[in-house]
Amino acid sequence: MANKVLSPNQLHRNEEFGTCYHSWNEGRYRIALIYPNGYQQGMGNLGFQTVYHLINEREDCLCERFFLPELSSGQGVKSLLSVESDHPLRDFDLIALSISFENDYLHLPAIFAAGNIPMFARQRSDDDPLVLFGGVCAFINPEPFAEMADLIAVGEAEPILSLLLDGLRNDHQQASVQRNELLLALAQLPGVYVPRFYQPSYTEAGITYQCSEAVPKNIKRQYLHDLDSSASRTFIQSNAAEFGHMSLVEVSRGCTRGCRFCAAGFVYLPPRERSLDNLLQQSDEGLCQRNRIGLVAAAIADYSQVVPLQKGIIARGGDISVSSLRLDAIDAEAVALLTQAGHNSVAIAPEAGSQRMRDIINKGLSEEQILSAVHMLADGGIRHLKLYFLIGLPFEEMADIEAIVALVQKVSAIRQAGGKARGHIGNLTVSVNPFIPKPFTPFQWAGMEGEKLLKKKGRLLQSACSRIPNTRYLMESVRLSILQAFLSRGDRRISVMLPELAKGANLRQICSTAGFPLIDELTRERRQDESFAWEIIDSGVQRGYLWREYQRAAQQHLTPPCVPGCCRCGVCN
Repeated sequence: MANKVLSPNQLHRNEEFGTCYHSWNEGRYRIALIYPNGYQQGMGNLGFQTVYHLINEREDCLCERFFLPELSSGQGVKSLLSVESDHPLRDFDLIALSISFENDYLHLPAIFAAGNIPMFARQRSDDDPLVLFGGVCAFINPEPFAEMADLIAVGEAEPILSLLLDGLRNDHQQASVQRNELLLALAQLPGVYVPRFYQPSYTEAGITYQCSEAVPKNIKRQYLHDLDSSASRTFIQSNAAEFGHMSLVEVSRGCTRGCRFCAAGFVYLPPRERSLDNLLQQSDEGLCQRNRIGLVAAAIADYSQVVPLQKGIIARGGDISVSSLRLDAIDAEAVALLTQAGHNSVAIAPEAGSQRMRDIINKGLSEEQILSAVHMLADGGIRHLKLYFLIGLPFEEMADIEAIVALVQKVSAIRQAGGKARGHIGNLTVSVNPFIPKPFTPFQWAGMEGEKLLKKKGRLLQSACSRIPNTRYLMESVRLSILQAFLSRGDRRISVMLPELAKGANLRQICSTAGFPLIDELTRERRQDESFAWEIIDSGVQRGYLWREYQRAAQQHLTPPCVPGCCRCGVCN
């Protein structure tokens, strides 16, 4: 007898543990939660898992998951069915998309087409499901997909979701409420952005918005004040998920360091930690299904109880994996715990080769600290090391690129010497990414470096690294970086371009046809008073503070890390 061929959804259901299954016919408000990429990435995303868990905790809601399937070149998506029950998108009351990366925008046309849902909000009728966008891109810059959204969640899910679902559920029980009337009521909720009520104007002074007095002038980003009040971990274990061999636990949100290029470092302010007891309790849940706990945070080594946490997990018989390490927070005890937990590779981020550039980006690291950390990692038994660098940063010179080569050579020499003494050298990976000026950072005024110069710098680094023993060089595509910059800094005018971009059409040609000055917009430095598309959002960080940080970068002045009570950026006011 031939083996029965299972659909991807059947395979996922068969190997998942912890999924919330509800009866379809129990009168719940039905929510389709979409991750616009494959199952593997979606189920490795803690935010996606947490939203799924929060919705299905409610007695009056039902949430099922959708993932864009992995496709071979030239294939199209014919239909999308939910993992839980194989229902199509149109069977749901609300379609919620979790957007974590700008390049995911290119999947949106396929998702709407496969779900038989009009792509733009203005094309939908009262019979169509409402469409909600959330995820970190929704509160970095929601404008590129604003024309597609009925609703946008601006901020972290926990403080927004409950009130929003209450409003949607109440409307669901009142069939007479019209779509526009409902959306106007929801626009009053904290962190809920309804783009149809805001009309952009494009002038030489930048982008401004007109709206009636019936809606807030700006949408204030929401964040969870007490992380202990809501768990964020792997609620559904799946071998097919990214990091499926471990159970993930969120340790903290936000970052104290203030690196001037980093959007996540600013849009997740203020820095918050979970208590040690809370994390050990969540780890206990995870260890019931996996023997490895993955600790997730902007900088794990900055967590105030990192060593007791690691010791607590090891004492419970678990292994540990960390998402990131801060170089100046690495000590011998932390490295020993990593090797005890089975680590043989670590990624660290000097970001720049010269002290001048590290001061400009406010990295707060000296070369001595970097090399000391490399020594400790090598002496502690970490065989493989990955270094992250940025090129094309504001105020960068060719000497700063040459300094990357010099630093890599020094790191390699330390590892070569230590490796020979231990009988194994291991691999060194140098990962390089072009700098992209991101919204809500001090570098949002900076221009992106031109394509030719980025490629020249990349070739120089590749040539130099090829001569360093046991070293592998990786660089993000300059073309894809330009596309990401276009999407991350864009406004509503680019939404109509997404279907052609999704088909692989040339970005410059599309912009030329649309009369959009792509190169000028991406590479020019912005004026201090120029208004940005994303400033429809109030991130909590004062614009004046970001500008002062940009000026401090030009002067190579460091700004000390954020501490409780400092209030200098405005978030904690």
